[in-house]
Amino acid sequence: MCGIVGKCVLGLGKKVIPSEINSMSEKVSHRGPDDSGIYISANHKVGLGHRRLSIIDLSSNGHQPMIYKNRFVIVFNGEIYNYQKLRSDLIKKGTRFKSKTDTEVLLTLYAKHGTKCLEFLRGFFAFAIYDQVKETLFLARDRMGKKPLKYYFDGNIFCFASELKALLTQKEIHAKPDFIAINNYLTFGYIPAPFTGFEDIYKLEPGHYLFVDLKKESLLKRRYWKPDFSEKLQMTEGEWIRKFQETFEESVKLRMIADVPIGAFLSGGVDSSAVVAMMARNSVKPIKTFTIGSRVKKYDESKYADIIAKKYKTEHTVLIAEPESVESLPELVETYEEPFADASNVITCMVSKLARKHVKVILNGDGGDENFAGYDRYWRLRRDALLNNQRHWISPLGLSLTERLKNFSNSPRIKRAENFLHKLDTDFAYKLMSYNFYFLPSDKEKLLSYNFSSLTKYEDSLEVIRKSFTESGAKDLCDQALYFDLTTYLPDDLLVKVDMASMSVGLEVRSPFLDREVVDLASKIPFNLKLSPGGESKYILKKALRGLVPDENLYRKKMGFSIPLDKWFTGDLGKYAKHILLSKNALRRELFDTKYVKNMLMTHSVKNDYGPKLWTLLNLELWFERYFEKN
Repeated sequence: MCGIVGKCVLGLGKKVIPSEINSMSEKVSHRGPDDSGIYISANHKVGLGHRRLSIIDLSSNGHQPMIYKNRFVIVFNGEIYNYQKLRSDLIKKGTRFKSKTDTEVLLTLYAKHGTKCLEFLRGFFAFAIYDQVKETLFLARDRMGKKPLKYYFDGNIFCFASELKALLTQKEIHAKPDFIAINNYLTFGYIPAPFTGFEDIYKLEPGHYLFVDLKKESLLKRRYWKPDFSEKLQMTEGEWIRKFQETFEESVKLRMIADVPIGAFLSGGVDSSAVVAMMARNSVKPIKTFTIGSRVKKYDESKYADIIAKKYKTEHTVLIAEPESVESLPELVETYEEPFADASNVITCMVSKLARKHVKVILNGDGGDENFAGYDRYWRLRRDALLNNQRHWISPLGLSLTERLKNFSNSPRIKRAENFLHKLDTDFAYKLMSYNFYFLPSDKEKLLSYNFSSLTKYEDSLEVIRKSFTESGAKDLCDQALYFDLTTYLPDDLLVKVDMASMSVGLEVRSPFLDREVVDLASKIPFNLKLSPGGESKYILKKALRGLVPDENLYRKKMGFSIPLDKWFTGDLGKYAKHILLSKNALRRELFDTKYVKNMLMTHSVKNDYGPKLWTLLNLELWFERYFEKN
């Protein structure tokens, strides 16, 4: 796990100088505190920089940028879990290696197979390989988007980096807000790829690669992989259980390969419990586990984590999240660099700092919900999918009935039924949005000023979901929703949250549920085995884990990994939000309706909860102050 940067100049009369690469590299130094290096091509057209976090082969043999056969130069961030087998196969074919690193294996594969080297890789990565002979630069990001890769291209220069803040060190790149992307942020709480919130700066999507040809002065982007829901395997439950158990255990074992201490994040939920249990089965030493607790009961999972810790005799550490934790909010904005409203990043940063005191590598349960329909919204979505073809007659008939009933009763049940029927008449993309959103279109009508709306050209955030549904190729509407979660929500929210938090303290996080074999297998499982006809989420996964994970962990009510914003905004956080959101700078931007924002601030309470919306606006305003007030 490392930090990578690079710059190419296209055309005549321009050169890359070492100080430019050093400036970029310094901005990602936290991602790789163990070693650093830069490369400048002989013609000064290309510069590459690397910051190393040593995990495998701790010797200097793993130094980067690494050069192969005096031709290919690589900077690599990530882990190739099957590199030992790939290395063995290459040795049998006559290849000689100078190191025991996966980096050298990757570089050798590219020299032999070009862009098709990606087909061999089982792991997570972002890397760039420069061919000194052909003067081409090949960059790729892993299938699930575990590792970030951001870039800028204007026809004259191409720059890339693990983090956007490195790009902003270059004199050719100027920070300008992208209001269309910000409009999507207000809906989703994150910015869907390829956008970043900054004009002309992009993030490479998961499962994609870039190819820069310096001679032709061209940039090509292509997709090399996506989840495939088109083929469903017909197997018995017993066969599915055995197949998953084998695949998952192999995935965990591969992620336990390291030359440094490893541990696990443990919430006590299904996914993290499964990972810890499988780690314990394959380790002769006690597993180190880390949990964040809360004094607010509905957010506290520590008792469930304790069950797993005791069962598997782990070396368990618990830290309680206190309200004071949000005082570092401006630092969080700096860390995440794009507008980001997932409040659980506070806890993720805390648990990462805690774990880094003890280990250098962590395993976690990311991907279990997206692969096995673990979110509560999926039973609603299945209901919506079943009613989808009948909505054109059910909705008018039902609304007519509720109108009549309102003449006789003011029951809240009638109002809920009316809201449901109105939602029933909308398309499936809107339904998915409505179950996982910050500001719906109806909210934006009240929030956004005319000035903001005109800047966004009235962009419809629903198009992000609709495009994903079409792209998925899935016939089942629920599979389309899973595809969106796997390719957008997961990489642009959840994986960003973990990567930026963990790498800010030099901690590597590995996710067994996101192994390519696990994802490929899960995509072939029929939806009714993920969400049972009786409404049990992760049905087949839980069946496969029985005996390994206690039933009280498998079948407990799902809890959100978050902070109690409803309570925190009634205290010091609420006062801080008023100070920031009603400041002269915020009002001068004229982006939002002041009365609407004031009303949320003044009327917020635990029962009248505007916490997520206020958190979204607060992070956005702090982002504006950090990146644009001084420019």
